[in-house]
Amino acid sequence: MKERHQIAVRTLVDVVLRAGDLDMRFALSGRRLEGIRAHQKIQRQRPEGYRAEVPVSIEVETEDLILVVAGRIDGVIESEGTMVVEEIKSTTKDLKTFEKTPAPCHWGQAKVYAYLLASAQDLGAVTIRLTYCHLDTGDTLELVEDWTRDGLESFFKELVDRYLKWATTLVQWRYLRNATIQSVDFPFMPYRTGQRTMAVAVYRTIRDGGQAIIQASTGIGKTMAALFPAIKTLGEGHADRLFFLTARNTGKASAINALNLLQEAGLRLKRVSLTAKDQICFCPDATCNPDECAYASGHFDRLPEALDDAFLRDNIDRSAIEAVAHSHRVCPFELSLELSRWADCIICDYNYAFDPRVYLKRFFDEENGAYAFLVDEAHNLVDRSREMFSAKLRKSDFLELRRAVKNHLPAVYRGAGKINTWMLDARKRIQDADGFQSEAHLPDGLEPLLRGFLRVSERWLAKNQSAPFREIVMERYFETSGFLRVWDQFDDSYVTCRQATSKDLQIKLFCLDPSSRLKLALRRSRSVIFFSATMTPAGYFQDILGCEPTAAMLAIPSPFPRKNLKVLIASGISTYYAQREQSADRIVALVRSFIHSKKGNYLCFFPSYEYMTMVVDRFDLTEGDVQVLVQVREMDDAGRARFLDRFSTQNNRTMVGFAVMGGIFGEGIDLVGERLSGAVIVGVGLPAICPERDLIRGYFDRRGEGFDFAYRFPGINRVLQAAGRVIRTDQDRGALLLVDQRFCRPTYQGLLPDQWAMAMAGSEQQMENRLKRFWSAGH
Repeated sequence: MKERHQIAVRTLVDVVLRAGDLDMRFALSGRRLEGIRAHQKIQRQRPEGYRAEVPVSIEVETEDLILVVAGRIDGVIESEGTMVVEEIKSTTKDLKTFEKTPAPCHWGQAKVYAYLLASAQDLGAVTIRLTYCHLDTGDTLELVEDWTRDGLESFFKELVDRYLKWATTLVQWRYLRNATIQSVDFPFMPYRTGQRTMAVAVYRTIRDGGQAIIQASTGIGKTMAALFPAIKTLGEGHADRLFFLTARNTGKASAINALNLLQEAGLRLKRVSLTAKDQICFCPDATCNPDECAYASGHFDRLPEALDDAFLRDNIDRSAIEAVAHSHRVCPFELSLELSRWADCIICDYNYAFDPRVYLKRFFDEENGAYAFLVDEAHNLVDRSREMFSAKLRKSDFLELRRAVKNHLPAVYRGAGKINTWMLDARKRIQDADGFQSEAHLPDGLEPLLRGFLRVSERWLAKNQSAPFREIVMERYFETSGFLRVWDQFDDSYVTCRQATSKDLQIKLFCLDPSSRLKLALRRSRSVIFFSATMTPAGYFQDILGCEPTAAMLAIPSPFPRKNLKVLIASGISTYYAQREQSADRIVALVRSFIHSKKGNYLCFFPSYEYMTMVVDRFDLTEGDVQVLVQVREMDDAGRARFLDRFSTQNNRTMVGFAVMGGIFGEGIDLVGERLSGAVIVGVGLPAICPERDLIRGYFDRRGEGFDFAYRFPGINRVLQAAGRVIRTDQDRGALLLVDQRFCRPTYQGLLPDQWAMAMAGSEQQMENRLKRFWSAGH
């Protein structure tokens, strides 16, 4: 049976007709919500008999495939015996621009729609009306052309013939890919305990188009247990494309390594790894336009050959993308996005699927597919999604803008000044309320000032004039635009937060509960797998991640022998903020006893930098025979690598690293065997008390779950992530010390793994004795 290859009209036209330069200078086709409203207004104003959003499609069969071209016509009406097809475009450009320089892609879309309608209704001729609506003035421009069906058919056939080269290549590729998927075996036989259980759950969930929340202990091989069955469903046609979504570069690397292993076993799979634009750009100081960037000049003319070159590879990671982009002198970021259209698996950050500002519209708006989302380390998505769906503005940023444009852009200067004045008044009121204020409604009087600022900024930005202050105008423009996007979606799951200092004010539209927006985002997929070593409790994640009530929940215990991990609880110690100073000396003593039970490498995790520093300062004074490493703020990838490299099996002295829970060493690191002997976890991991956390608590208190959702559940997942650093393989042995009297309470112990054999350590001597017995039993 021939493969059906579906493509949207807009995608078909863009892929085939674009040419020339890549030009990302300011040129909006229209603000999204305003554009939708402008479309609807024009449609309502049309005479009786006008039909809006008319679906059309056509099938083109070749020897290799059936190409399905589909879309929706903005409007259709019969006028004076002629059928009129209308394509509506909203814009902020001068309408005269479109009269002088016709837009090939706009006309191309209209002509394809006209042909599809003519073909479906056996029309001999069609009138095309391309209508432009200016978002600021409301003015419209109507451009009309009459076309015969033969003329439209000729245009469509040429378009499709050019596209079929790629489509045929893809179909032939998928035949090869599917054959290798069918034959490839799991690379690590036998399965680790629990690994096959996870793989079966992933397979069934994707096959059935469902959702699953899977907690699988560290060391089980989660990445391969998610990818291998997902690839099998791809080969069987249950999914069109896989999205491996992760929060960290370490997650990306794990996915790439797993797919490389499968390739060595015979798998053929095209995978693209997306890297943020500011990290992969060859000319970071240049604006993305042909005047400033050689890679943008003629980009689309060279793109087809670059795609052909890249398609020779299966693993299209960052280095491959950069090599192809250099060779063909095209923009590496835009090349990666284009390659994603042809990839079987896309490895990328969460935001490409969930963030309303940057999600991949080419997949989720323009085309709909049977996509499978594999959400790695999914516990991180809770806080990440809150930030994605929130927005903030600062008074100081608008004041800085005013200073930059004062003598150059009077309209922008005045627009920013009105916002600054509003914020100045708001700051004075909030300073009288201890500097923080929240309210369950949008701030009065601010919206018209923001929209006015957008209009005047947009007018100047659209001129694309080079100026030293251009970047700051663009930054404020996009910040304001994003703020208003959230403004338009504000509901009872949001609050407005105002935070003042002596000189500044921040206004934040804060998303307390991201579940409803995540639920909408999950509709972009046919199936979704949330997996992590810490999804405790599963009901909390089912709720907060917007999962369906039918979502499967699976908890896979550790596959490693229980006797290999010694878990001790140091009772009688309070790590509450008020008691931290008095607890520091006792924690130093506990750490000293813990690491002296066996020469090795250790990690100590703390709830904050301040608390960690308090202990490190005391520890340094007493431990001359121990190497000490300390995590610093803003540590980059190179610093992180140097820190981890010190955890060597060749160390002559005991080494202890001090780090912060929930940070870059709290998860996603692999210190196997003697590289890590044990870990000390100080505190129950609760996020720092702050107004925003208390607002989350107040919101969920309506359901009696405020403290759990705001503090306890996020905290215990940090603890479990840190604890997961200790045992990574079935040969590892290690010790874990939990320091906080709250670990003795049922409300916390009930959230810890059942397989942990926990013992109390009332004193340092008792702990040392228990640990020496544990370590001696392993020899």
